[in-house]
Amino acid sequence: MEIRQAYPPGSPRDRGPGYERRDANVAGLLQFAFWMAVVLAVTLVGMKFTFDYFKKVQPLGATTSPMVSENARTLPPAPRLQVQPHIELEDFCAAQEQAVNSYSWINQQAGIVHIPVDRAMDVILQQGLLSRPASEAPGGKLPAVATPPIIAGGMDIQGPCGYLGEYHETAHPMGRNE
Repeated sequence: MEIRQAYPPGSPRDRGPGYERRDANVAGLLQFAFWMAVVLAVTLVGMKFTFDYFKKVQPLGATTSPMVSENARTLPPAPRLQVQPHIELEDFCAAQEQAVNSYSWINQQAGIVHIPVDRAMDVILQQGLLSRPASEAPGGKLPAVATPPIIAGGMDIQGPCGYLGEYHETAHPMGRNE
């Protein structure tokens, strides 16, 4: 059985019943909300007039940021996102094919000509490459020939335009196309 000590009302140890004895003052809350809305509306209207006044009296002048231009739209520095990458890739591949399969002068005074790759390979096969004997190589031996790298993914070895070479099953370590 619990024994409660009675404390006189209003004493520091009197905790009360533990709930509100009266309801909230609805009229007072509505009046507060109304006047808060009035203060906010007056503040917003006052700010609008203040900013308009400052805009007329103190113009800002030219923008300080190089990224902002009032008259012309400037492009950001490279690299930029591609809007139509498939069309740009087709144009790139067409330009590469043109460069690989065409004749052009590199330096006309020196007599240096660009010829198609297939024609260059035929000329090399007919004339051969200039070479030197192993005894003239630095250190008395020829440098080791590097093996071409194996690229995972298979089709990556052809490049984006598909003209770098034929795909072989041995190019992929697992022997499968992906």
